[in-house]
Amino acid sequence: MKDQSKLVAALLIGAAAGAAAALLLAPDSGKATREEIADYFGDLLDSTKEKASKAASSVKEYSNDIVDRAKSKFQHAKESAADYTDTLVDTARAKGSEYADDAKDSVKSTANGWNNAIQNS
Repeated sequence: MKDQSKLVAALLIGAAAGAAAALLLAPDSGKATREEIADYFGDLLDSTKEKASKAASSVKEYSNDIVDRAKSKFQHAKESAADYTDTLVDTARAKGSEYADDAKDSVKSTANGWNNAIQNS
């Protein structure tokens, strides 16, 4: 963007210098010279508008591309997080079931031990 503003400034300075030189060196009458200068600046303005429009389109396209890439990366991160969460939930359920089974076995073993101790006394 900085380079484009330098370019526009250089164009305007060049145009002003050209207009001054045209006024000093022109063999035409003042009216004809003013018309030529007005035409020149009109063409310069049209050219500047066209270049500004192209630059704005490029910036918009680039911005849209950045937004699209950010959305894609966010969606990928979201899906990865969901997959990881599902894995954690499945692991927690499996471990919980395993610990519950171990606890049941331990309770049964303790109850059987007490039962045997009571029957043998």
